[in-house]
Amino acid sequence: MAKKEQVKDMFNNISYTYDRLNHLLSFGIDKCWRRKAIKYLLKEKGDKQFLDIACGTGDFSIDLAKKLDNKSLVNSHISSVDISEGMLEVMKSKVKKENLDKYISILLADGEALPFDDESFDLVSIAFGIRNFEDRDKGLREIYRVLKPNGKLLILELSEPSSKLLRYLYRLYFKKILPKIGAYLSGDKDAYTYLPKSVENFPNKKDFLASLAKASFSKQEHKALSFGICRMYIAIK
Repeated sequence: MAKKEQVKDMFNNISYTYDRLNHLLSFGIDKCWRRKAIKYLLKEKGDKQFLDIACGTGDFSIDLAKKLDNKSLVNSHISSVDISEGMLEVMKSKVKKENLDKYISILLADGEALPFDDESFDLVSIAFGIRNFEDRDKGLREIYRVLKPNGKLLILELSEPSSKLLRYLYRLYFKKILPKIGAYLSGDKDAYTYLPKSVENFPNKKDFLASLAKASFSKQEHKALSFGICRMYIAIK
């Protein structure tokens, strides 16, 4: 089975336990990382068209929409896409509960074949989803295509910390402890074995910045968050 189908099936299987486990296993730090990313995206004033790829159950899109609502940016809009029907069903109920439908459109779509016209978006985000792409370079080229000139791409992704001690503790938790807790609470052993492997197999910062340059982005940079456990990549078309 192709990686894309495996990822889709995996997230469909864990969709209804994903939020609770995600916040539990990250000790809630993932919320802080999202806040930092959204603060960066909203540095520039004015209404914008956003695309949130691999949106999952919608935490990033929903937090962003709340900020748009607070700032009365009523002409801004977020198109949220994912390949997992199960994750999107959970997201739909959350968006409805928060009454944010006017800001968010939810679409079942592949990040490597986006159903949007060229130069449709000012800002594109991917929060903890780029490592799940089957063809990462193809996905980055698609993002470049749908971004407007001078548009920005922001990616949040997990990584191994630089410090040897933190890296040891990180690997111990990710490889030994997290899979057991995740499997017990979700009933899906494979999903929480896949997570540490996908982080381990993701390119280091130098190589990933090179991938962004290869996709024709004119400027690429990165910021380490929480001692490098998470990294925020920013690229400009």
